[in-house]
Amino acid sequence: MIVGLTGGIGSGKTTVAGFFKELGVPVYNSDKEARKLMKNSKKVKKAIIELLGEDAYKGKKLNKTHISDRIFTNEKLLQKLNSIVHPAVRNHFLKWKNRQDAPYVIQETALVFENNSQDFYDKIILVVAPKAYRIQRVARRDGISEQQIKNRLRNQLEDREKIPLAHYVIDNTELLETQKKVKKVHTTLLGFSQ
Repeated sequence: MIVGLTGGIGSGKTTVAGFFKELGVPVYNSDKEARKLMKNSKKVKKAIIELLGEDAYKGKKLNKTHISDRIFTNEKLLQKLNSIVHPAVRNHFLKWKNRQDAPYVIQETALVFENNSQDFYDKIILVVAPKAYRIQRVARRDGISEQQIKNRLRNQLEDREKIPLAHYVIDNTELLETQKKVKKVHTTLLGFSQ
């Protein structure tokens, strides 16, 4: 069974994914794997340079600042970049999934509903948190301005739009409560996968 774990920037998807990992669930982090593919896949790298120019890389490293500045203010560029990266991540994920031996696996990914890819998953878990918390978390984590965070938020649906589309919603405001909810969802998912 494939379970999508999604949520807006700063909602705490990775924290929730960590709780599932502690329960023995294999978790695929799409952002992390996408960065690896953008750095190591010759095909992906070539397509990104064609789209965003040589400045997309500093030597062998991804120039995240340059890429973010370009794509989060230009929706067409963002869509083109996603059309390069997302299929590569999907293929990589499917190969990874086939090597797992567990009742279900989780793909942690930011844009399930935005990319209209909800049909790929058997179940979807949405992580939510108040917007003010999310902005604080991202500012602390990434060291970027509130305006840069708001530019990214504009490319994501509001939680209120995603909640009715998800099978499970985990409010990640209070860690102990988050952990309890993860255990509850895990037990339910094990029931489906028997």
